[in-house]
Amino acid sequence: MDHGVRPGDVRPLCGPPPGPARVTEIQFVRPAPLDVSLLDAEERRRAAALRRPADQELYAAAHTALRLRLGAYLSVDPAAVELVRLPCPLCGGPHGRPAVAGSAGPHFSLSHTDGLALLAFADRPVGADVERLPSAKVVAEVAASLHPQEQTELSELPPSERPLAFARCWTRKEACLKGTGEGLAAGGMESLLVGTGTTPSPVQGWTVRDVTAPEGYAAAIATAKDAPPDGYAAAIPPADSPAASAPSNPTSPSASSVRQHK
Repeated sequence: MDHGVRPGDVRPLCGPPPGPARVTEIQFVRPAPLDVSLLDAEERRRAAALRRPADQELYAAAHTALRLRLGAYLSVDPAAVELVRLPCPLCGGPHGRPAVAGSAGPHFSLSHTDGLALLAFADRPVGADVERLPSAKVVAEVAASLHPQEQTELSELPPSERPLAFARCWTRKEACLKGTGEGLAAGGMESLLVGTGTTPSPVQGWTVRDVTAPEGYAAAIATAKDAPPDGYAAAIPPADSPAASAPSNPTSPSASSVRQHK
């Protein structure tokens, strides 16, 4: 099994292609030997607080990959990228979408689950989510938190098909809620209709797409439809370029939300 951080591990989107430069890159990240050299103090604290070594490795690998790409976008040392939280659109608290300080970089979203992380970069607000397919027991316990129509759709499926359909639905919802900055605390899981089928239901103001994920996972991204592009797409180096895979400073080396909702 390949556990390395691979900046070029880009997966295709399902369905019609996005509009010009709306989603500039998606990237999956696997756990890698623990390396926190590019992370800031808060990221190191969060990594150390995780109980399982595999979770620490995934967190560090994902945030390292995030910094490598943002550093390439901005032509700066990845370790020097300052990350902040935008104000929550509901209460104004400092727990909205993550962003580069001073609006200096592209929009991005980062999601972790058991053994895999997903990064998405765009020229407008974006949300991403990846989940390991849940057990039938988890589906039965958590399905009541979905929109009533989605609950009906799940109940009409054979039991063997429900985990994938549930995961498709859940990741679409989380992608939307992360894109808005509201998150799960807003209670949007029940009110937001995204569907459980192979094609997402339309969501006002957002383009929702499933992402082709590794076996055993489901993933989705959501991008704001009407937000003006920020113009960062043209500055993105190819994923396999030296700037994309290595720090600009040669001395600098390069828990699933479903369970939490329960």
